[in-house]
Amino acid sequence: MDGLAAPQGGLSVSQQVRAMFYVLQPNESSFASLEEVPDYVNKATPLFIVLMLLEFVVSWVWRHQAPGQINDSITSLSAGVLSRLPDVVSRSLELTTYIYVWDNYRLFELLWDSPWTWYLTFLGVDFGYYWFHRMAHEVNILWAAHQVHHSSEAYNLSTALRQSVLQRYASWVFYLPMALFIPPSVYAVHLQFNLLYQFWIHTEVVNTLGPLELILNTPSHHRVHHGRNPYCIDKNYGGTLIIWDRIFGTFVAENDKVIYGLTHPINTFEPFKVQLCHLAYIWSTFWATPGFSNKLSVIFKGPGWGPGKPRLGLPEEIPVITGKEVPFNPRLPIYLSVYAVVHFALMLGFYVDLFETQATLSQVTLLLRIGYIILTLTSIGFLLEQRPKAASLEVVRCSVFLALHKLSYLKIYIASLAFPYENVVANSVPEFISLWCSLDQFCGRFCLLCTILNHLKCAWVSINLIHIYSLVVRYALHKNYELLPEMCQICEILEQSKGGSQTGTSINFSLPDCSLLLYHYNFMFVVLYIYILMT
Repeated sequence: MDGLAAPQGGLSVSQQVRAMFYVLQPNESSFASLEEVPDYVNKATPLFIVLMLLEFVVSWVWRHQAPGQINDSITSLSAGVLSRLPDVVSRSLELTTYIYVWDNYRLFELLWDSPWTWYLTFLGVDFGYYWFHRMAHEVNILWAAHQVHHSSEAYNLSTALRQSVLQRYASWVFYLPMALFIPPSVYAVHLQFNLLYQFWIHTEVVNTLGPLELILNTPSHHRVHHGRNPYCIDKNYGGTLIIWDRIFGTFVAENDKVIYGLTHPINTFEPFKVQLCHLAYIWSTFWATPGFSNKLSVIFKGPGWGPGKPRLGLPEEIPVITGKEVPFNPRLPIYLSVYAVVHFALMLGFYVDLFETQATLSQVTLLLRIGYIILTLTSIGFLLEQRPKAASLEVVRCSVFLALHKLSYLKIYIASLAFPYENVVANSVPEFISLWCSLDQFCGRFCLLCTILNHLKCAWVSINLIHIYSLVVRYALHKNYELLPEMCQICEILEQSKGGSQTGTSINFSLPDCSLLLYHYNFMFVVLYIYILMT
């Protein structure tokens, strides 16, 4: 077929945008083999970021408020990162099982380059998604995975990325009938398009879309699906189309103000607790419920089921919504919020690079990088909750980073966000700990130990650096000129503390350059400061 889409890597910006809204034409997105199918989802990462920033601007201008809390958004993005990590080490189970059935049991083969095949697959994938999605709400063990997506008490574009690590291990069953006649390359395209389409409907900045509301799943319809109001429960399951809900009686239009989240909020930002909390609940309920048949019902009936109740539970047991519900939102100092955002952004750099270079990395390197990403997400979750062990875990994480970096398993991809510590330590050693220099020489051949010692030597300087950083933020936010003398005084203290080795460049924090501290501070500097404050 003439004019078919280019292989992976040849997507234009226009094609990436249109893929997001499911408006690519069949002749642009039909491929002869699975290897030619672009990774539309990973290539959409820049679009995700741009649209989230656009949503923030529109919400700020239109509603005079941000579309959600930063801690909730980071938790949603963390879940999205976790959900994609298995793809680094193995092919998607949805594709693996589909290919197996196609290779061994297909009844006949539709033409991969036929528009009819393209449109039939569009309907088939969305129909399969509707039934998986419905079962994920009506079967407790499936809900244990899907509840991750509903656990946010905000409704914005970051919520779309709050995905379960476990969900893919159940959803594949609902698409298998198509493997009897639809080529895997066509299926792989629509599986991604269906997922991408559902990103942009997670927003409150779009009201209704006129006649399109009759056919398509829209932000208005999907807001209902994410509501915990009694009228919203178990409604509007469609992915791209809303017609399935209209046909099968699960549709309801947006009416009263929607309150988002689970009927019983989980109140946590810890990524593994978000992913696994309902499995733990099923486990405890299973053993506490008498009778073997009742135990099976705990697993395979609805989340609201109990002995003597209907399969999906009693509607009157759904908590009443007052409209005064307050989302879980522990207050954080501004420096800690900025710290979490910056280090999450750094982690995203490692995450993106991991997918781009996975084919060239050894198995050990892959596993170490995945482990570091998971450790980072966990540590940031602890910080956002201000858990008692948060500071200790963050020190461990930064030490792990230093070890992996020194052993060449990690590299700093965003140099402007990493303080040039190798030069700093040679020029900012306070005199009262200069004795450690001899210990450095003794342990010089142990690079990691030497690096850690260097960072510890800078503990005193780090407190002053972060003090300036805090003042810069306060100055930028409040234009408090009374802070300027204090900033200058600390700069003088730092200038006087210079000494030790003559290698590298000196630290000069003149007042006009204070803004550079927003970009040039070291992992350990901030960690040590947080550790002192929190312990």
